[in-house]
Amino acid sequence: MTKKKITAPKGSTPTSPGEYREDNVAAVRPKEASTLIVVRQEGAKPKILMGKRAASHKFMPNKFVFPGGRLDYVDQRLVVNKKLSAPVMKRLRKETAKTVSDNKLRGLALAAIRETFEETGLIIGRETKAHLRSGNAVWQSYFDHGVEPPLDKMDFIARAVTPTHRSRRFDTRFFMVYDEFIHTDPEEMQKASGELLDLHWLTLEEARKLDLPAITRSVIDMVEARMQKDRAEQLKAPAPYVRFKNNKPLMTLL
Repeated sequence: MTKKKITAPKGSTPTSPGEYREDNVAAVRPKEASTLIVVRQEGAKPKILMGKRAASHKFMPNKFVFPGGRLDYVDQRLVVNKKLSAPVMKRLRKETAKTVSDNKLRGLALAAIRETFEETGLIIGRETKAHLRSGNAVWQSYFDHGVEPPLDKMDFIARAVTPTHRSRRFDTRFFMVYDEFIHTDPEEMQKASGELLDLHWLTLEEARKLDLPAITRSVIDMVEARMQKDRAEQLKAPAPYVRFKNNKPLMTLL
């Protein structure tokens, strides 16, 4: 089998297969972000939702990723009925500055729900009779479907910070939720924003064959390991935290 030659983009240095450090880049503070792994358990093999970032994107172009994006201020201010479970909130607080409020941590989980709604058109929520309101058009469109974010059933499974020497850096929390909270047809994604292309439900084996960022590949392994546990135990299981120190990866458990 002929191996595909990986060529470093102009102005970058290879650090590992398929991963590059941008040269002559000043230190950039990572922005808070979150992503959502939606697990669909139909059939013998579970599937996860992934999409391909467009070639025009400056951050991870052409890579397959989970839906997600940056934390918005509105996510921190949103008023909803449910809270993240105590074990999940406890893990989110670890290795976090004291100045980071619980509203911000909860907002990261809400951002994952909102970004998934925007990027895929899927509504991840629980039916409610409460008439929730928001001044934000995206959140109001979500609430108009008669749902609320299932925060109490969302798991926090990993945190990763983009390596240094990158012009765009993110401090990303990875959340996970199961398909019982897909409010709409899981195959209906025509209302997606177009930010993610080639949206597909993939088995873990299928996903591993794609062009993935290194952290995404690792998170797929984490998802597989987590699903071996009882649902209640999953919410209590540790979450790996990956960042870089002196250009070397450092991992601790939250």
